[in-house]
Amino acid sequence: MSVDLEPRTAPPYNHFTQIGDPVLRIRSDEVSPERLDSKEILGIVDQMVKVLRHYDCVGVAAPQLGVPLRIIAMEFREEKREQFTPEVYLQRKMSTLPLSVFINPKIEIIGDMQHTQPEGCMSVRGFSARVARYDRVRVTGIGMLGTPDELELVGWSARIAQHEMDHLNGIIYIDRMDVSSFICNTWARINSNGGRDVITFDK
Repeated sequence: MSVDLEPRTAPPYNHFTQIGDPVLRIRSDEVSPERLDSKEILGIVDQMVKVLRHYDCVGVAAPQLGVPLRIIAMEFREEKREQFTPEVYLQRKMSTLPLSVFINPKIEIIGDMQHTQPEGCMSVRGFSARVARYDRVRVTGIGMLGTPDELELVGWSARIAQHEMDHLNGIIYIDRMDVSSFICNTWARINSNGGRDVITFDK
C-alpha cells in the first residue's frame, strides 16, 4: 500500500539518493550499542520501511536515504509475483521475503553457485544491467521489527541481500555489472515518444 510522504530536504530522506551523491560511495558506520534503541535509530528504521513500501521496491539501505549507517531493510511481498511472468518468477528463483530489517548486518556466502540476472537500483533510476550474485547467503545482525538475528536466503532474496550489503560498503551494482548489458529501461518508450520522455525520481 502506498504511503503519502512529505518531501524532506535533510536525511533520512523520503526519496532515494542518486548516484553522484557522496553518501553512496563511503563505507557506512556501525550503529553503536548505546544508540540501538534510540528514537533516532527507530525513526530511521521507520522511514526506511515507509520509503521501501511507498516506492514498491524490494530493498533499501540507510545510505540510500542519506544516512551513512549500517542498516538495511528487505521485503518481497507475495503481491509482487503479479509483476512478473510465471517463467521469469521461476527462472530468477523469486520467492516471498517477509519484511526483514537488520542493524549492523554481516553476510556469509554459503554456496559456490552464482546466477547472472538483470538488476536495477533505486539510486540509479531508469537503468539496469546483468549482475552475477551468489545463490545462497546467510545474513546475521541485530534484527528489528520482528526480524530474527539470522536469516538464510536463496535465489532472488539472496541477491537482494547482497545488493543492499554492497550499499553499506559504498558499492553500487554498476561496479559489478556486465558492462555490455547496461541499458536504459525506457529506451523503447523514448523512441516511440520521439525522445520526449523523462526519468522521474519520485513515486
